[in-house]
Amino acid sequence: MSNPTPQSAPPSRALRWGVAGSVVVMIAAGGLFYYASQLAATKRQVNHNEIAVTIHAHACEPNALTVPAGRASFRIINRSDRAVEWEILDGVLVVEERENIAPGLSQVINANLQPGDYAITCGLLSNPRGTLHVTPTAESDAQAKAKPSMVAFIGPLSEFRVYLSGQGGALVKAAAALQQAIDAGDLAQAQALYAPAREAYQRLAPAAQRLAELDNAINARADYFEKREQDPAFSGFHRLEYSLFQQRSLDGLAPVAQRLVTDVTTLKQQLLAQSLPPEQLVSIVVRNLNSLADVRAVSGEEERYSHIDLNGFAANLQVARKVIDLMRPLLTKSAADLLPHIDSALNAFDAELNGLKVDNHYARYDSVTDDQRKQIADKAKALAAALDGIDPALGLSGLQ
Repeated sequence: MSNPTPQSAPPSRALRWGVAGSVVVMIAAGGLFYYASQLAATKRQVNHNEIAVTIHAHACEPNALTVPAGRASFRIINRSDRAVEWEILDGVLVVEERENIAPGLSQVINANLQPGDYAITCGLLSNPRGTLHVTPTAESDAQAKAKPSMVAFIGPLSEFRVYLSGQGGALVKAAAALQQAIDAGDLAQAQALYAPAREAYQRLAPAAQRLAELDNAINARADYFEKREQDPAFSGFHRLEYSLFQQRSLDGLAPVAQRLVTDVTTLKQQLLAQSLPPEQLVSIVVRNLNSLADVRAVSGEEERYSHIDLNGFAANLQVARKVIDLMRPLLTKSAADLLPHIDSALNAFDAELNGLKVDNHYARYDSVTDDQRKQIADKAKALAAALDGIDPALGLSGLQ
């Protein structure tokens, strides 16, 4: 009698679930791949209008650009071995800039450009400058014809000019006192006088940073020079700061201090000689606050030897408060709904900085935690965003 052919045992429940699970994983993986590819495609679509500029050790590529008037986005890619900056200049004035672009990384600069020819600084201050040609468009021509009446802005601009004169005089006086301490060979006194001199400069910084050559002479960090701290061209506040707080020496500082006094005296004169269009009164403060949020608050690189960054941030806040007060009558009349939001952001930033005082003095920045630095950056960014609504509300958007 023959044995019946044995039948295959049905697959176990565990095996069936394992097969089903594998199918689900494959489907999920396929879905994730599709989502990622779609996200990448969307990102490429969003960024396809960015103009890529690569910074090498001694030049930019390309170093000559042509774009239509209006809003332009530049992706600056740093292929050099140090943190660098990229600027658009209209004569001696900075139109837009990005500082401290880290090696191997990129940052985006958005600029609202009027027709004309501009210069580009690229990396080291000794590098050759590039060119940017901006061609007119129908929209830029229409905006030029539609500018609002400037009569309403005469008062705020005149008051800001008075502010620049007073703060410029205070800066010259503070720099001269610092020079005298250095000439007298008094290291402790020179260290004590560095902070008030820096605060005086930071109260002018949003306007001073428009003047590229002078600002570089007064405020450039060591990274922007070929030999860093040892470069003969390295001068200004940070050259003094390096010797006073890192080397703790006055050797060779007398001519550096003398040049600083000369440069800040010229700065005061130039700030009063240069006209400031109404559409830039708020935007220079917004740019300064964004730089604080994006670079200086997080890295602490502005005052890397003395660590008095908080003093500078507070001085920047004073400028912002001044401009807000100057624009307040116009905003009360034309855009009163903006003021509560602006004042809230202003007070939040002020409270954040005041919370970092020790015995009524700002703490050293190397004692400020990463979380506290992020809070400072967030508050500065929020204030910049609030201020960014002023120009559109007053009919000045698109004119920068």
